[in-house]
Amino acid sequence: MTDLPVYVLERDFDAPRGLVWRTWTEPELLARWYGPNVATIIHRLDVRPGGVWHNEMKWGDKSSYERMSYTEVKAPERLVWLHSMTDADWNVVANPRMPDWPRVLLTTVTFTETAAGTRLRLTWAPHEANEAEKACFAAAMAGLDHGWGSGMDLLARILAELQA
Repeated sequence: MTDLPVYVLERDFDAPRGLVWRTWTEPELLARWYGPNVATIIHRLDVRPGGVWHNEMKWGDKSSYERMSYTEVKAPERLVWLHSMTDADWNVVANPRMPDWPRVLLTTVTFTETAAGTRLRLTWAPHEANEAEKACFAAAMAGLDHGWGSGMDLLARILAELQA
């Protein structure tokens, strides 16, 4: 496989761009929708180029950890980060449930004003990945809508609540 698989999610929100941006950059709002159906604990959120987001998703007595390292932040238009699974000390590790899952994913989120509100576009792609990682990601792409889509549904409800 030489082509890079890229997951794309687009969603329109009936909310101003600045408000949608806040739900991605303020820890108390981000924790409410990111990681649906688990407890999301944001240990650190420093939204600036070179900043990091340390995230724990907890269910029962189990946790998974992620580190997002921001490479580009252009408020309120664009967020770009390198997304990795980590251990509890924030060191990048292989995904224990999917050993060929890419160690690093390049994530780009854009926020575009529309007549009705905001169009969000998220792309997720393996970053500096080997062929096995690309193949694993490509095989999993059809199921990514479940997690990201559930999060977007929660986000839509939060945006409606914030505007009520």
